[in-house]
Amino acid sequence: MRKFRSTIRQLHSQAFIPAKRVAGFGASVFSEFTPLAVQHKAVNLGQGFPDWDPPAFAQNAAADAVKGHSNQYCRSIGHIPLVEVLAQLYSPSMKREISPLSQIVVTAGATEAGFATMQAIINPGDEVICIEPFYDMYPAQATMAGATVKFVPLRAPANVSSASEFSLDLEELERAITRKTKALFLNTPHNPLGKMFSRVELEAISKIVLKHPHLLVVSDEVYDYITFDQTEHIRIASLPGMWNRTITLGSAGKTFSVTGWKIGWVIAPDTICHAIHMAHQWIPFCVTTPLQEAVANMFKEATKGKYFQELKEDFQGKRNKLMKALEGGGLKPIKPQGGYFVIADSSNMQVQVNNAEHRDYAIARWLTKGIGVAPIPPSAFYSSANKPLAKNYLRFAFCKSDKLLDEATVRLAQLRQM
Repeated sequence: MRKFRSTIRQLHSQAFIPAKRVAGFGASVFSEFTPLAVQHKAVNLGQGFPDWDPPAFAQNAAADAVKGHSNQYCRSIGHIPLVEVLAQLYSPSMKREISPLSQIVVTAGATEAGFATMQAIINPGDEVICIEPFYDMYPAQATMAGATVKFVPLRAPANVSSASEFSLDLEELERAITRKTKALFLNTPHNPLGKMFSRVELEAISKIVLKHPHLLVVSDEVYDYITFDQTEHIRIASLPGMWNRTITLGSAGKTFSVTGWKIGWVIAPDTICHAIHMAHQWIPFCVTTPLQEAVANMFKEATKGKYFQELKEDFQGKRNKLMKALEGGGLKPIKPQGGYFVIADSSNMQVQVNNAEHRDYAIARWLTKGIGVAPIPPSAFYSSANKPLAKNYLRFAFCKSDKLLDEATVRLAQLRQM
């Protein structure tokens, strides 16, 4: 008994060691700047979620679904009414008939779509390429699947004024690909830059991908309905030869301002979808049935009228308002083509930076505390080697009410007086 007690004490005294797949992760950038904004009563233009209620037809659709008969488990791969609507919506832009029963997996947001995809296609020792800046889920999900992550940055010319000017060095991309490379993450419209890859750019990327039979593109297109200045959103899966090589991620959260609903999906060829479903069934099994029912009815309602056009116009107005506010504060906004965010050049700001912090973090903290406007430092979306590329940039979200954007305008104007 004494020996048993001694063994128990030793076990209790041993420090917990997390699994290797998560041991290297730190807290996200949002875990610092959201509380900091609250602490200093700052206008929070950091985190990308709307601060208004979804449209009335969306609220009604959710209420009706809960009151109806859609409150139990649904088909694991996706609720039939939703996958049928998604197939109708995507088929024209994919330039093929999408099978609702075998080429769509409904997931717990685009985040689970990416996670299940990595679990389905990656083996330990494989490589995944992330284009920088990246949405922070990409390298984390690849790492948890056992992949080695490589990074290829988008680069901008001096005095960049439009997100379209950020370009990918195709030779650098090709050099990053090896026999072990299994996936390339692509994001268009892009978070955080707001860049939309043009047909020419996507064709050039496709040409490289098609040289490597083992390489798939994971195309995150959650902002596909939020595009500006009549810029065409092109799905890389629609290009010649790319349907069999592309996994498209989508979501209802951005389109209908329901980011908390976490209704996302994957669209891909049958065999790839089956593999992703095999992973998905052991993650949530299925996604909230009444909200899938609601999203199906929301898309039906939206396609009857001018909702999608009004969505673009509303967000374009907010983009323009924020850009004007940033210019009023002496910052240099880089015009986005789509999405929720504006990147601003802060190179003309004189803020003391110590050697232990990155310049964009220092300026973001200073703006939050001293001016009362909270951005996000975009070096959080770069690998360690390439963080200096973001030193003069800040990311601001404009998916906010006009009242909040007007208040940010007033506060940013103080910069002119300093």
